[in-house]
Amino acid sequence: MHQLIVCLPALPMLAAFGIQLGAAKSRRAAARISVAGGVATFLLAAAMLALAISGEAPRLVESGRGWGSVWLDPLSALMATLIAAISLIVRIYSTRYMAEERGYARFFVMLECMTAALLLMATAGDLITLLIAWHLVGVALYFLLGTDTHSHSAWRYSLWTWMTHRLGDVPLALAAVLLYQAYGSWSLPDLFAAIDDNPHGMAWPGLPTVEVVGALVALAAFARSAQFLLHPWLPYSMQGPTPVSALMHAGVVNAGGFLMNRFAPVYAHTDGVLHWVFVVGLATALVGSVLMLSQGDVKKSLGYSTMGQMGFMVMECGVGAFALAMFHLIAHALFKGTMFLNAGSAIGEARRDDGVPKDDLYTFVVARQPPPARGPWLLMAVVTLALPIAVLLLSHWALADALSQKQGAMILLFFGWVTGAQLLFSTYHAGAQNPWRLVGLIVFSFIIVVVGWTALSHAFELFLYPRPGMAAALYAAAGIERLPFEALVSVVALVIVTGWVRVYYRGRRRARGAVRRGRLGPGFYALLAREFYINDCYAALGRGLLAVSARLNVWLRLG
Repeated sequence: MHQLIVCLPALPMLAAFGIQLGAAKSRRAAARISVAGGVATFLLAAAMLALAISGEAPRLVESGRGWGSVWLDPLSALMATLIAAISLIVRIYSTRYMAEERGYARFFVMLECMTAALLLMATAGDLITLLIAWHLVGVALYFLLGTDTHSHSAWRYSLWTWMTHRLGDVPLALAAVLLYQAYGSWSLPDLFAAIDDNPHGMAWPGLPTVEVVGALVALAAFARSAQFLLHPWLPYSMQGPTPVSALMHAGVVNAGGFLMNRFAPVYAHTDGVLHWVFVVGLATALVGSVLMLSQGDVKKSLGYSTMGQMGFMVMECGVGAFALAMFHLIAHALFKGTMFLNAGSAIGEARRDDGVPKDDLYTFVVARQPPPARGPWLLMAVVTLALPIAVLLLSHWALADALSQKQGAMILLFFGWVTGAQLLFSTYHAGAQNPWRLVGLIVFSFIIVVVGWTALSHAFELFLYPRPGMAAALYAAAGIERLPFEALVSVVALVIVTGWVRVYYRGRRRARGAVRRGRLGPGFYALLAREFYINDCYAALGRGLLAVSARLNVWLRLG
């Protein structure tokens, strides 16, 4: 049964050949073949996932050539099922959405090729197959984004995407070469076993192999997951068809999180790589979230929202919570794919009526109007900060070493709950007649966060990393010394609370009409409108390279 995993990437390719050869001139036949292939692929992926959940041992199906192998393990089964499910929904949606577009059958052929490349990437059992699939995903996306051959902007931004993805292919190829040079195998299971036995191998020029490979894999993941400075392709790729934007969240943008989870056995032996992974993810989350709020275009706003979520996902890997990053990946793919498919309908409805009830939540979040009355904000601030600190200190006292090895869990619990509690307080305190009821809601939210973290994290860790000590090794690789860690948490918490109090007093002054319009507001808005001038810098760099190449061309001709 497990050998049928070979059919996962083969079924979409068979559907692509069927559409091209037998249904290129019949739109109905092309759609039917595509949907039928999607149903078969999803059922097979679900069967593979059921085998993995039932405790089936990971199996490697080899071709006998040293490459071209596929690997059935919990991670590949989970990712393949996600890809197959979203791809099936996109196929069904596209049958009517693309009905008026040119190249209807060609679109479905490329859709099948994209799905096949994604499934091959998820199930690759060796480095060569992974590299081939990684490259083919970018190529298929290039053609899908440029489906409308008469749109100059679509082709321009699809070229941006292609160039960024090719830039990300280079570090992954270098990582594959270094791994083969150090351990003499292309097979992923063999490589991970060899790394566990000998994690201290040295690579050129005398650096630890796992450190260099971990950094290179992270760079490849950054390019594919639109991390800061490598992100401009994502919001502008929304020029492509809406179904393509939805499919991108099935495995293209999320591929960075999958890649880092695939190489989790490498990161378990690193020392320091995950720290700067966390920093990059943090910067991406902040920039993406801020730019999302300043966009007027729905799809572009969703693109920056995806950038921010990918930053959070990379942050989770940076603190050692690899299994939680996979859960985040799945939840975000399903949620954001649905939002993209519903974007057109939402725009049409919003033009007629926004449909937003004019309550306290609306006036605070949408209308940006301060609430008419203020609750006991000092009590809420103390509870918001004091309760999680008390819980974390008690956890330290009760669990000691066990909890101190999971600093990532503490970070996510602490700041996740502080953010949730602040949102509850900010949006509902105006209408709260009983402040203690609000305190109860905040405490209940913390319980939900803790229980959810414990259940989800434990379940995914057991499923994805059943080998004893694997999850603990990832947390240890992401950890820092106890004293600097607690000092850093305290400083960041103080910054958050200080900013919260400042916003509160500014809101009170605005309610009295005492706020003066300073120079920072328009300047900051201009900075957001130009998207931090990152695209302008890249454009200037491109013009400079063209000028240099032109000058070199003249010199070579004269010589």
